[in-house]
Amino acid sequence: MNLSVVILTKNEERNIRECLASVAGWANEIVVVDDESADKTREIASQYTDKIIIKKMDNEGRHRNFAYAQAKNPWVLSLDADERASPGLKEEIKDALNGPVKYNGFTIPRRNYIGDYWVKYGGWYPSPQLKLFRKDKFRYEEVDVHPRAFMDEPCGHLKSDIIHYSYRNLEDFLQKLNNQTTREAKKWFQQNKPMRLGRFIWRAVDRFTRTYIGRRGYKDGFMGFTVAYFAALYQFLSYLKYREIVRNRKTANG
Repeated sequence: MNLSVVILTKNEERNIRECLASVAGWANEIVVVDDESADKTREIASQYTDKIIIKKMDNEGRHRNFAYAQAKNPWVLSLDADERASPGLKEEIKDALNGPVKYNGFTIPRRNYIGDYWVKYGGWYPSPQLKLFRKDKFRYEEVDVHPRAFMDEPCGHLKSDIIHYSYRNLEDFLQKLNNQTTREAKKWFQQNKPMRLGRFIWRAVDRFTRTYIGRRGYKDGFMGFTVAYFAALYQFLSYLKYREIVRNRKTANG
């Protein structure tokens, strides 16, 4: 079908083959935008597409907008290397794009895994993501962490899943949490946002309560508790790192 699949990569040799295999043969263009990988990511990707663009990512939102602009088709399916299109998604996308389309894009449910465990509660599923869109009607906020997606209405909703292997294990979860909170703190500092400890204590408690109780994370057992705890920890770590940046800057400025 006349669809461009756009995939962002950075040292993804363990993931990229299965991601590409899940869309090979039914999308008529696959675009890989690679953030200067040092492993075999590009070598593996070249077995599925000849459109591989090497570009260092300096800002996530801006990087994504650049990647989508490289697509030759008006319709784009955006995937990360740790995501796969489920078997039913092909036919559903085909039906959705067959003939005149009244929507500018579609959300797709995302089935998130930690290791081999599918996290079904705590707000992790169906967790619909705006992944299929007309590239001229869609853009990301150009910030470095957790950029928001903006698209002109109307928006449709698909039912078949994207399978997302979010974290290999709990160690991987913690490593990514550490990286994301560092970027979050830097973003707050760059935006000169006022931050108060009391606010972040409240936000940490609120995130845990909403994830574990409000969104029934307790039904995932120990993994549900871990997800809720990490949601709270994200808030607190981001604040601590923000305070450290402020303190170091004041010290450097005398």
